[in-house]
This record gives sequence, structure tokens and C-alpha cells, in this order.
Amino acid sequence: MSDEYQIEIPPSFQALYADARKRLTVPLAELRDRYELCEDLANHLTEHCRNVHAEVGDIQVEVLRRCHQGLTGPDAVVSDPEAVWVITRLAELLYWPMDWQPPAPDEEPPEST
Repeated sequence: MSDEYQIEIPPSFQALYADARKRLTVPLAELRDRYELCEDLANHLTEHCRNVHAEVGDIQVEVLRRCHQGLTGPDAVVSDPEAVWVITRLAELLYWPMDWQPPAPDEEPPEST
């Protein structure tokens, strides 16, 4: 049976699931599923982020931070490293600055008004 998977998984995503020797720590099928979920999520969030930025007037970095906050937590469907990857990919898709940073683990997220 040939492997005819057509989507190229970027090295930045593969790195989330690689050990020090760059060997995958999950089966290839799982890596593909996780990548497709994260890529779809980033693409899905582009329109929402554009609208929030336009309507609310938040700076781009703040919009990205709030999206990251929404992707993390007890009901998250992505891991914390995947959430960072999704937001970084989202910034790339929106042509927004890539210099956003998730809050430090001991840092309280900003309160929403």
C-alpha cells in the first residue's frame, strides 16, 4: 500500500513532535491529523481576528494573545505548544507581526473589558 499523503507538514510543526534526534514521538498518522487540525484552526481564525481588529480596534498583538488565551485551558482541543504554533501560523496568514509572545506560565492574562 503506497502512502499518497499530499500535504507537506512544515518542519516547525514536526518539531512539536520530535525528540532530540529529530525522530517522531507519535505515529505519522497522528502527526498528520494534529497538523490538519491546527492548520484548519489557524485558517478558520483569520476572518475572526480581522473582524476583531477592525471592530474593536485592538492592536494586532493583543488580538493574537487573546486568541491564544482562547485556545488554552481545561477544555482546549490543542496542546499548549500546538496553540503557540496555531497563533504563529495565524499571524503569518494575516501578515501580522510575528513578535507576539504567549504569557509566561506564572503571568496572569489581561482581563477583558
